Amino acid sequence: MDSKRASEETVDPTYLWIGPNEKTLAGNNRISITETGKLIMKDFLELLSGLYTCTLSYKTIEAETQEETVVKKRYDFMIFAYREPDYSYQMAVRFTTKSCVGRHNDQLFRLLKKILNNLISDLSCHIIEPSYKCHVVEIPEHDLTHELFIAFQVNPFAPGWRGACNASVDCEDVTNHNILKARDRIEEFFRSQANIFYHHSNKTVPAMHFVDHSFHVVRMDSCRPGFGKNEGLHSNCASCCVVCSPGTFSPDVDVTCQLCVSVRIYGAKSCP
Repeated sequence: MDSKRASEETVDPTYLWIGPNEKTLAGNNRISITETGKLIMKDFLELLSGLYTCTLSYKTIEAETQEETVVKKRYDFMIFAYREPDYSYQMAVRFTTKSCVGRHNDQLFRLLKKILNNLISDLSCHIIEPSYKCHVVEIPEHDLTHELFIAFQVNPFAPGWRGACNASVDCEDVTNHNILKARDRIEEFFRSQANIFYHHSNKTVPAMHFVDHSFHVVRMDSCRPGFGKNEGLHSNCASCCVVCSPGTFSPDVDVTCQLCVSVRIYGAKSCP
């Protein structure tokens, strides 16, 4: 009921809930309706999204004649399944090198990948899409230097990642917690590389070393198939991955639902 009705006396109230596809809702293992008409749902699935209607019936009674009149009011609610986005992190660092030619650059690149993967493997995270390019950099009041521009993504879905979820159905809380820890570990690793450089600044500087302040990180959100972000339609939860509505679908881990006029369900993962 609305706030005005809730603040007034209601005689013999009854509640009828109608779900998507005009189905009358009754209590089951996912849905319960309290005596006061509250609809409670658990383990909400994307296919349960849609229009929910509550019809409140109550009586008004004339004080003088005790005549009863039945009044009905209808309330419509659009309910959407949603989930938190899955996080990953795009990172970039730079290392000095003696030359842009030679095997030593590949060796450093492979060693760095191995170190970082070992650092986060217990979190079911791993390094994906690693790459590097060598560039000549001119620094004011210094000689020309050669630097490796290294980029990689930290991803929370290493092989066997579902084993970290235990009994969790969706698991995004676990994977997002793990990826945050992975980000912090990698950030601390490169911070320690900078500290080593400073503590040994009075000694011979190795030809290949981390360039201080070159570490950059950007969070990247993705949505599970069947979900996407839509700030215009869901402005009250702009950062959420909301189930794709009929007429749209999402087949991969993109953050938007694509148009498909033949889709008639919520949460479509393909366009028939």
